[in-house]
Amino acid sequence: MPSERPPTIDPVAASCWHAAAPAHSPWLHEEVARRMEARLQWIREAPTAWCHWDAVRGGLQGHALVRQRYPDAVCHVVETSESMRPHAASALTAPWWNAARWRGGRVHFEPPARGGVQMLWANMALHMAPDPQALIAQWHHALAVDGYLMFSCLGPDSLRELRAVYEALGWPAPGHAFTDMHDWGDMLIEAGFAEPVMDMERITLTFPTAGRLLQELRELGANLHPQRFPALRGRGWHGQLLQALTGQLADPAQGGQLALTFEIVYGHAFKPTPRIPVSGLSAVSLQDMRSMLRGAGRKGETS
Repeated sequence: MPSERPPTIDPVAASCWHAAAPAHSPWLHEEVARRMEARLQWIREAPTAWCHWDAVRGGLQGHALVRQRYPDAVCHVVETSESMRPHAASALTAPWWNAARWRGGRVHFEPPARGGVQMLWANMALHMAPDPQALIAQWHHALAVDGYLMFSCLGPDSLRELRAVYEALGWPAPGHAFTDMHDWGDMLIEAGFAEPVMDMERITLTFPTAGRLLQELRELGANLHPQRFPALRGRGWHGQLLQALTGQLADPAQGGQLALTFEIVYGHAFKPTPRIPVSGLSAVSLQDMRSMLRGAGRKGETS
């Protein structure tokens, strides 16, 4: 059932990670943001306002690329973790003496009004959400009719080498299961989006040592599986893990470095004109009525 996705994520652990995550974006997040920003070249109409959801973890370098593409668009930055808000304000607020502060494209550090933006940008956040359908509904609420969502997240093939190591040693899974891109497409439609376009690619990261690999994983996230090991691990376990990673993840094609696969899912969808349910008595909000009238006006225009 859709309400059961994702099936192996602990909401308490997810909330704790969200509150305590490092206040910077990992290299992988920035690289994915760069690739996702390149896809904006296929969008014909530039937004007059857009929203960056969880910008600090999603990628401040990627944020700069989007602002460079849409320099006159108003930007809303939404940090759902209170601890990230001062970091976002410090990194994204132009100094008073900077001319950019007084031109278009200002940054507002509050959620947009309902239907207040034409683009919502969410990079590498959805796979860590304990209730992804509720999050997608928030994004739908913020978008204007004909606005569009751009997002990315990890797919189910991510960390397959690490999962194989844990399985071979008889240990619980190293992380929760990631959702397939087709299920994300279904959830977008259920939330009211139209024309979802989903695709994926695999990125292989290499590391010189097992210690460096674990450091990168700690920056990317945490084990949110409900059946994860419930207590602290000892030095013996840690040494065994380092030895297993060094022995099993070394890739001759990568010069003997340790290799990990990450499946990156990209999603894009539009918010269509709302439809009135057919019944004896229908209630429609004033904003939805205005949206439907604007849509009807556009369809009736002639060149």
